[in-house]
Amino acid sequence: MVVSAVGYRTSGQRPALHRGLPSPHLTVIFSLDGDIATGETPDQATGDNATRTDIVVGGLHQSPAYVVQPEHEAGIQLAVHPLAARTLLGLPASALAGELVVGGTDVFGERATELRERLCGLDTWEDRFAALTAYLRDRAATAEERPSGPVRPEVAEAWAWLARHRGAGTLGGLSRHVALSERRLTSLFRAETGLAPKQAARLMRFQHAKAAVVRAAAEDAPQDLARIAADCGYYDHSHLVRDFRQYTGESPTGWLAEECRNIQAGAHDTGGE
Repeated sequence: MVVSAVGYRTSGQRPALHRGLPSPHLTVIFSLDGDIATGETPDQATGDNATRTDIVVGGLHQSPAYVVQPEHEAGIQLAVHPLAARTLLGLPASALAGELVVGGTDVFGERATELRERLCGLDTWEDRFAALTAYLRDRAATAEERPSGPVRPEVAEAWAWLARHRGAGTLGGLSRHVALSERRLTSLFRAETGLAPKQAARLMRFQHAKAAVVRAAAEDAPQDLARIAADCGYYDHSHLVRDFRQYTGESPTGWLAEECRNIQAGAHDTGGE
C-alpha cells in the first residue's frame, strides 16, 4: 500500500521553489519542521493564497505542484498506492482530485496531529518510522469501520494491467482484458482514482521515462531521449518532450538543470515525488 517512505532533513539551503511532479501515487507528508506551503503556480505558493499545512495529502494530478523550500526543513514523505486510499485514508483517491493539496487532519482526523507531534519528539529515524508504521497498520486493521467500501475488482485489475504494461497498453486492450466497455471502464476508473485510464497510463509512462532520464544524469551518461522514448512506449521523441512540458513545466534538459542538486543527492531514487 505504501510504495515508498522517505525521511528528509536539510538545513542551510537557499530558499527556493520545488516542483512536486505528478506521479501515479498519492502523496502524504508529515512535516517535522513547520507548515509546508504549496500552490498550483509559483505566485500562489509564495503568496497569501498558498495552502499551508503541517500534514500534506495530495491526490493524483496532471501538472506540477509548487512547494516552498525554506532554509531548513524536515519530514517524512510517503508515496501511497491510489487503490490503497480507501484502506489508509478512508476515502477513494477520486475524493482528492478537486484539490492539489488537502490538510492531513481533514483526511486522517485528529489522531494524525497526535502522531505528528510524537514524530517531532522522537530522536531517531528508526523510531519515527516505527511509530508511523504502527499508525498505518492500525489504520489498515480498522478500515472496515470506515464506510468507504472496497475497490471494484475490475478497477484493481485495470490498474495492475496498466502497471504491467508500464502505461504503454491501449484502452481497447485494457477494456477487453477486464471485460468492460471502454466507456464503462473509464467511468468506474475515474470514480475510483480521479483519472481516466488514459491519463493514468500517461503518468505511468512518464514515470518510467523520468526515471530513465534521472539514471542517465546520475551516471553522467549522455541523454539519448529518442532511445528513452522508444523504450518507454512513446510514439516518438517529441511526445516524450510534450509530456515533460505538461508534467514538469520544462523540457527534459530544462528540468534536469533545475533538479541537478536533488538528483546528485539521490532525491529521485525511489521514483516517488
